[in-house]
This record gives sequence, C-alpha cells and structure tokens, in this order.
Amino acid sequence: MAEKSSFFVHFSFLLLLLLTCAHGVRRTLMDGGGQDLSTPPLKLTFAGPSRNWTDAIPIGNGRLGATIWGGVSSETLNINEDTIWTGVPADYTNPNAPEALAEVRRLVDDRNYAEATTEAVKLSGHASDVYQLVGDLNLEFDSSHRKYTQDSYRRELDLETAVAKVSYSVGAVEFSREFFASNPDQVIVVKIYASKPGSLSFKASFDSELHHHSETNPKANQILMWGSCRPKRLPVNMKKSINATNIAYDDHKGLQFASVLEVRVSNGGSVSSLGGKKLSVEKADWAVLLLTASSNFDGPFTMPADSKRDPAKECVNRISSVQKYSYSDLYARHLSDYQKLFNRVSLQLSGSSANKAVHQAASTAERVRSFKNDHDPSLVELLFQYGRYLLISSSRPGTQVANLQGIWNRDIQPPWDGAPHLNINLQMNYWHSLPANIHECQEPLFDYMSALAVNGRKTAQVNYGASGWVAHQVSDIWAKTSPDRGEAVWALWPMGGAWLCTHAWEHYTYTMDKEFLNKKAYPLLEGCTSFLLDWLIKGKDGFLQTNPSTSPEHMFTAPNGKPASVSYSSTMDIAIVKEVFSNIVSASEVLGKTNDTLIGKVIAAQAKLPPTRISKDGSIMEWVEDFEDPEVHHRHVSHLFGLFPGHTITVEKSPELAKAVEATLKKRGEEGPGWSTTWKAALWARLHNSELAYRMVTHIFDLVDPLNERNYEGGLYSNMFTAHPPFQIDANFGFAAAVAEMLVQSTTKDLHLLPALPVDKWPNGNVKGLRARGSVTVSIKWTEGNLVEFGLWSEQIVSTRIVYKGISADTKLLPGKIFTFDKDLKCVRTENL
Repeated sequence: MAEKSSFFVHFSFLLLLLLTCAHGVRRTLMDGGGQDLSTPPLKLTFAGPSRNWTDAIPIGNGRLGATIWGGVSSETLNINEDTIWTGVPADYTNPNAPEALAEVRRLVDDRNYAEATTEAVKLSGHASDVYQLVGDLNLEFDSSHRKYTQDSYRRELDLETAVAKVSYSVGAVEFSREFFASNPDQVIVVKIYASKPGSLSFKASFDSELHHHSETNPKANQILMWGSCRPKRLPVNMKKSINATNIAYDDHKGLQFASVLEVRVSNGGSVSSLGGKKLSVEKADWAVLLLTASSNFDGPFTMPADSKRDPAKECVNRISSVQKYSYSDLYARHLSDYQKLFNRVSLQLSGSSANKAVHQAASTAERVRSFKNDHDPSLVELLFQYGRYLLISSSRPGTQVANLQGIWNRDIQPPWDGAPHLNINLQMNYWHSLPANIHECQEPLFDYMSALAVNGRKTAQVNYGASGWVAHQVSDIWAKTSPDRGEAVWALWPMGGAWLCTHAWEHYTYTMDKEFLNKKAYPLLEGCTSFLLDWLIKGKDGFLQTNPSTSPEHMFTAPNGKPASVSYSSTMDIAIVKEVFSNIVSASEVLGKTNDTLIGKVIAAQAKLPPTRISKDGSIMEWVEDFEDPEVHHRHVSHLFGLFPGHTITVEKSPELAKAVEATLKKRGEEGPGWSTTWKAALWARLHNSELAYRMVTHIFDLVDPLNERNYEGGLYSNMFTAHPPFQIDANFGFAAAVAEMLVQSTTKDLHLLPALPVDKWPNGNVKGLRARGSVTVSIKWTEGNLVEFGLWSEQIVSTRIVYKGISADTKLLPGKIFTFDKDLKCVRTENL
C-alpha cells in the first residue's frame, strides 16, 4: 500500500490500538505547537458505592441489562430483560371514534377550538402497558468487608471494553469484581476475586417485586427464578407506596419469565445451597457468575397463554451453551463483538491553552460539577461516546427498541411507564445511530415499525376510515397504535408513525442499502403515505389540512380566550407530511416506482400543502393561526421539525425561514429537560451557529441531585444518565447526535465540514469514522479552529459537493479507496483501503 499521510498514519495506529488492547488506550492529540495533550481514558469513575439508582453503572447486550450498585458488604444488580412488560395483545380500535371525529372537525371548522379540545377527549384511548424488571441479584459478603479501607475503593465503567469494575481492600486483601453483558453468548458475566487465596466468601440470591418463586439446584450450582407479569397494568395513578405485590393477578395470562444464575468457583472453593433459595460460596480464590433471563414473549400478536416458548428451559439451555467457555473466552468473545461497533468512531477535542487540566483523579460527578468553569472537552468526548455505548447496550438486531429508559429500570411503575413515546423520545433514541456509525443498532426500530403497521392499519380503518397505517403518541411492546388516555393535548397526535417513517428513508440515505429500501422501508412508507393522503382534507383556504391537529403537549389560547390544544394543520403536522412525501418520492425514483398511482397522488398533494408561516414577532408559527402562547418557554420545539431532524428548512435554500427558526429558539429560551436541550443544540448546529449550539451543550453538564431532582431542568446524574428529570435516556442519545451535527452535516448531495465548530472551546481536534449520507465515512483533523485535512471513503460510487467555510468543491468517491483532502478541499492522495 502506498505511503499514507501522517493524518491517516495516526488514525490507522489508533485503530490498531483500539482493536488489539483489551483495556483502554492512552489517547493523545498534538496541538498547534506540537505539545502532547493527554486526555483521560473513556471511563466513568465513581468515588464510592451507589446511594441512588442513578449512581449505579448500566451494562447491557441489547436484550439483557443490569445496573450495578457497587456496594461493599452487599452488591445489588437490578436485572432487566427487554420483553418483561405488563399486558397482552389488545384491540387498538374505537368504533365510536368516527362520530366523535366528525364533531371535532365541525367545531374546528367553526373555529370553536376550546370546544373541539373538550370533544376530542372522546377520541382518546387507554394507557400503554408498562415496562417491568426481572428483579435483583443480591450478593452478601461476610461482615469483614464492612471494615474496608475507603481510600482503596474504586468503581468505574470502561466504555472501550464495556466492562464495569469495583475494587476495594479489607486489610491486606484486595477484592475485585468485573461485570459485562455478552451479546454473542446472551449472558451477564460477573467475576469476583481476591488477592489472597481462599479469601472470597459470599451468598447469592434472587428477589423480585413481581410474582415469583426461586429455588436452588445444588448439583448444578444454580438458582432458578420464575414468575409472571400482570396481564393488566396497575392503575395509572396508583401510589408507589402501595405494595403492588399484594395486588392479585392471574399467574398464567400475563407474560411468564425466568432467570438462571450459575456460579463457578476456583479449586478449593465450595458452593452450597442455603434454605433452597440461596447459594453460598466459601473460601474461594475467585468466582464467576453467569446470569441470563428470558420470557415467553412471542411477538406482539401472540397471547402469552398461547406462547410455545418455555423461558425456564431457554435460560437453562443458554447457560449450558456457554459451559465450554472459560471466563477469558467469554470476555474475548464479548470484547470482539462490542468493539466491532464501538471502535468505528473516535473523537478527540482539545481546549484552549487555559483549559488543559486533565481530571485523571476526579470522579465523573466532580468533573460534571466543574464543567461550567473548566469546559473540559474530554468530558464532551466521554458523554458523546457514552451515548454510543448506551445504544449498543440497549438496541441490537433482534431485540426490542430502546425504550424511554433504554433497557434499564428498577421499578414496576417507572416514570411514564418506560414506554416508547413517539412524539420525540423514541425518535431521538435513534438520531445518532447513523452519523455515529452504529446503524445496525437501528434495526429493532424497523422491526417495531412493522408491528405498528399491522395494528396501525386496523386503527386507521376503524377510528378514521382511512387506508394505510397510523400510530399515535405512545406505544408499548404490544405495538399499541391507538391514542393515549386522557387529554387531547398529548393523546390526540396521529403523526407518530409518520415521523418514524422518516427514519426508514434516512437509514437508506446513510447506508445506500437498496434491498432494505425495497423490502423494509418502502412498504412502511407506502402504508404511512396512504394514511396521510386519506387524513388530509381540503380546507376553506384551498390547502390540504390535517384536522384535528395538535402541537405535541402544548396548549394555546383560543380567540375566545379559552385554553385549547386542538385546531388544524399544526406546523409540525405539515412539516412531517412534507418530509414523508418527499421521502417516498425520492424512494420511488431509486426503485423505479415513479409511475405508481400512489406517487402521482403524492405529487399532486405536495402542491396543495400549506407553507410554513412566520408570526408577527418573526418566529415560526406553531399553529395554523398566530394564537397567543401561554407558555412561550415550553419544552417542545415541535414546530422546528422542518429544520431538524427534517430537511424542508435550510440555511441555504430558505434563509427567511431559517432566520425565523433562530427567532423561535431565542423566544423559547435555553431552559428545558434534557431531551429539549439536546434538540435545541442540534437545531443551532443545523443553523451553523456554533456559539449557541455549544451553549446548549453546556446546559447538559449540570449535576442533578436525585433526592431533589424537581429543582432541576435537564442535567446529568452521577452515572451520566440524562435527566428530564427524572431519568430519560433520550438526551444521552440526542447529545451524541448534536455533537455529530456540529462536526459533520450532509445531504445525499452535499457534505458540510465543521459547520458548527466552537473554535474557542475546541480549537484543536480530530474525529474518525463519522458517517454522512451517501454511505460516506468521514475523518477530519483541525488545528486552531481551521481545517487541516480530512479523509473520505465509501462502499458506493458517490458524487458530492464538499463545503467548508463558504468554499466548496465537487468530488467523486469510488468504492474501496480512501480520498485524502487538504485544507483547500483539494484531493492530495487516493489509496486503496
């Protein structure tokens, strides 16, 4: 291979280190003066055991998850499996909806918006089902561990290996624990060991808030727990203080689950059963614990009682299947699988000369607390990579979608049921999967959409007399597509499925996978488009309109002074319709379907959609009329969808609207929950405003006290889970997407480099492996705020226009080759991969 530039030598060397080191690598970056700037390893570190759940360390393999508390005399792992939910398949239709719909539309036509809002409650459905937890694995160590040396305590999560560790000393003996969740072997693995032979003794047991039984199998050194979920959720407003385990439910109608723990010990150690419920380990050098869990969930359309799956048998078989592997084997298999995804992207940022402090000894919580003073760029790197780690750990091919908490949960009544919310949260979970180069992690979303399309076709037909399929604001594992319970302001929003469909087209633009487009994306788009065409009705002004329509979760003041949420053609509705119509037309061109009748209808409808309007104060109108907004600082920025994640508003092609978006963001303000903050960061980045994009980044770095979380808006817990509050994982993912957007933006025709780089905060840096539309992989190096060089490669033949600071250059990429460009956008070298 020809000699590479120093830039790619650096990247190749870094990649080699990442692939071959079993633990973290030391990463360095040369600043403008040639000084070696060390950055901390990609680790979350903790000063002591967890006091709250949001101090605990999350691990996962997509299907199985655990949060590790890191206690000394006792250790707790909250165990999750992504199919542990209340409920059974249900009927998501309302035969009374058409009559109510007609009345709501009449009231809207008469501009009686408050009355329409009241009437629209008749269109509401029932609450979603609830994500549950398997239970807890409890480890009890002997009383001597209470005398541990506090200064010796260490707890960390290494993002480069996806391994959590706990260590401490009791006298002269050091005790260590290692935890990881293996995707290839579908087990959670724990190794506990002591520096002095024969020093390790502990007891292991299961517990669960769900109806369950457990017993030991002494011959196999195993504990088996089995139980069942409620076939009907607990009442929505039931207080958590009520002991839900005392509420009766049918053991056999809800989902059945099981979990198995097996314990291996060193020679000289022993394992015995205590009371038929616990395993006792005595005088071992080390112990390895293997844990798995499963349910009889057999898809969203199969009643649990009809399922042929036996979760207990599956768990036993899974444990048996890894008997041939040593701990080292299991770790190597886990590491190889995980790093194939994680190592695709590296990011190094250096601050100015005044911000070179390296926080090697500080805990992550201390670093978050000091961020607004030191603006430590390595903490931005850490949170960006943490977002990638969490999606790899909570969403893999064949699993369920990452829900409102990923897969991590400790409650039978988690906030907002832990359910996928389709009016921003589920979508944000997957925003970064494409630019951050982990597109495989998005596959569960499309499987989920296929299930929604089945139920959503029935909902569309019965509720609205429409063809195609529809989904509303909240769903669950049973692919609920009917409206949520309660008020129209949140429940009446039939655009959830349509928004999701834009992800299918985006997946194609990043991967250029024509088979995926033809077999998966296009059928979903077809069904969604059919619904939208039927849902649109001709208004008095000649435009097609959505009626009824809401702007998610936001009220307005009607002309008669009354509060209302229902009108017609909210800005977000029309922006999503425009995006879906544009997507399916583009997809039809790729697949040779432009002559299809459906496409003809779409093109005719596109010309009749209303424009995005600007209000009298210069901001984007959120509703069809310039209503009074009683809450100008509302958390949602739904009416800005057209800019991001949509593409109907751009700085280049619609500067007036882009200016109105800027006015809207300033009007909305900077405060808000975590997901709102990261959405605003991405919006400012799309506007190429590096200063305000970075300002929103800083808002995330606010350390939240979980005991007083109501006093916060957004922020991070000590384990870097993002806060609404309470915890919602969407902002973890949204943050990674926003940072990627600050560094690279693209269409299928254009590639913008460093469009929103905060040069005063990140003057020097490099990024490797981000993805752009057109199946292009991008690596960039910059110094003192200026582009130095960059590399592009693709698996496809790609023609694109490269843009940087107002200058542009056209280029053509060929598959299997690396193209290296200089600061003037000139290709200086082409090499074979």
